[in-house]
Amino acid sequence: MYKLLRQIARCGIRTEPPPLPDASLYQLAGRLNDDVLALLGRGLAIRHVDAGSCNGCELEIHGVNNPYYNLEGLGIKFVASPRHADLLLVTGPVSRNMEQALRRTYDATPAPKLVVAIGDCGCDGGIFGEGYASCGRVANVIPVDVAVPGCPPTPAAIIQGILTAVSTGAKA
Repeated sequence: MYKLLRQIARCGIRTEPPPLPDASLYQLAGRLNDDVLALLGRGLAIRHVDAGSCNGCELEIHGVNNPYYNLEGLGIKFVASPRHADLLLVTGPVSRNMEQALRRTYDATPAPKLVVAIGDCGCDGGIFGEGYASCGRVANVIPVDVAVPGCPPTPAAIIQGILTAVSTGAKA
């Protein structure tokens, strides 16, 4: 035990520094809140659907909810039922087993409904493409309003995608 403690004391802390605050992120958050209120008159409810992803995008979606990005502080929350949702956040290529479930989720979401495809797999099928077990991109199954590329995309890119979907939904 002492040997381990001496080694820790000798090496010191080996972590990366925290990211610097990004002023554009706070402006983005303010615009997002204004657009959500203009479109819905209340907070935005998001239903996340994993259509067959590797869970890399899910980790970044969890990052959106952490205290640094604080999506919940803007009045945007994740809900368990598509009947309570305003926006569907879909990750992964749509597997054949999830095709019907995704369609039912889309049909159960009340209008005005927005769909954001997250990650390279959701946008264009990624490395999986279309095949016997995969329908490919989300747009092959349901209409998509915004696609956020990246493998996985950063939390800031996900927030930007949500902002884009809400602002285009507010204009429509």
